[in-house]
Amino acid sequence: MIIDEFDVFLFDLDGVIYIGENPLPGAVESLRRLRQEKKMIRFLTNDPCTTREKIAGRLKRMGITASPEEIITSAWLTAQYLRKQNIRSAYVLGDDHLKHECSQAGVMVVKGEEQAEAVVVGWSGNVSLYDIQEAVKQIHNGAKFIATNADMSFPTSKGPLPATGAVAEMIRASTGKKPYIVGKPNPFMFQKAIESISSKAKVVMIGDNPLTDILGAHQAGIQAILISNGKNAPFPSPGDYRNPDAVIGNLQSLFDDRVKIKQWNTRDFAWPERIEAGVAGIIFNEQQQVLLLKRSDNGLWSIPSGHVEPGEKVEEAIIREIYEETGLEVEVTRLIGIYSDPDSQIFLYPNGEISHFITTCFECKIIGGTLRQKTDETLDARFFAPNDLPENLLTMHPRWLQDALEKEHAPYIR
Repeated sequence: MIIDEFDVFLFDLDGVIYIGENPLPGAVESLRRLRQEKKMIRFLTNDPCTTREKIAGRLKRMGITASPEEIITSAWLTAQYLRKQNIRSAYVLGDDHLKHECSQAGVMVVKGEEQAEAVVVGWSGNVSLYDIQEAVKQIHNGAKFIATNADMSFPTSKGPLPATGAVAEMIRASTGKKPYIVGKPNPFMFQKAIESISSKAKVVMIGDNPLTDILGAHQAGIQAILISNGKNAPFPSPGDYRNPDAVIGNLQSLFDDRVKIKQWNTRDFAWPERIEAGVAGIIFNEQQQVLLLKRSDNGLWSIPSGHVEPGEKVEEAIIREIYEETGLEVEVTRLIGIYSDPDSQIFLYPNGEISHFITTCFECKIIGGTLRQKTDETLDARFFAPNDLPENLLTMHPRWLQDALEKEHAPYIR
């Protein structure tokens, strides 16, 4: 039985324990049995419009025992994050619960005309266009951008309505800044839930949303079970972080001998937000030295590389990218390989965005132009001997260069 395999059980609330004010079938009995078996329980919710104390009271009315300390809401967690980051003032787009949690954490909630250290986006039906405009101004003036969660909508009897993520996306579109998302699927919520628990304890997450509960648990290295009526089709790739390790219809299945759970093997890459088509160009001079550029965004050395733009062929893209980054005119001489392994092809940008690149790598020959040492995208440009490369080189690039040196080999697929 699943109950025998784990010491700690993390539960989402809405759709797993209850819907509205009513517990779901088997929830009360299952939680009571877990308590009897001395299992540790934590409740995790992205709802920013409540407090831990209110949820504890709500569960008590359903016949479920829970202390506020066993509950993590995105509002409370956001306030803890602000305190951890030494943020002392915040302009809050949210209801009184979020503002209360911020105040309790020692964060002053300011009005729009006062400059804040952070903009915090939660949810309130009273958020206006004026509030959003004030938030944009605050961010333009240097305030950090934080959101309790990324949920774009929430269900109602009249259909889905905009939620926190939709408001945050409006601000992101106006500022060009990506918010730090505190709630699920950020591993921070899961890590906070188990921070006082022994590292030897076996932990499992039970939720009903693959995009938050399952993805977040797997990013935190925790096994995950999906509560589902069977209508959730699995994601095509078996390595997809959003695929659960087991699917059950209700919590009573935790005590069913027939239900098995797969082992989750944590990988070393962050889950990407998107897949992008990339290109790279390796250029050797007459001394067989390779051209490297020092990037302005992260200070690392790299092979000239970039994105494929709409309407562009890959060979056109690398010719354009090299000219933009170096001032050199080149022609493509051969295909070195195509690279897609997420262990090396996932790139974390300084602004927090994460992309999985499918990169086509070419060898290119200089046919004109003059090498520029510094551009908007590069701090320096130099030729290096392949056996004397700088240490601060982007992680995937040594593999590309090694493959390029195998002159007689067919193109690689890695």
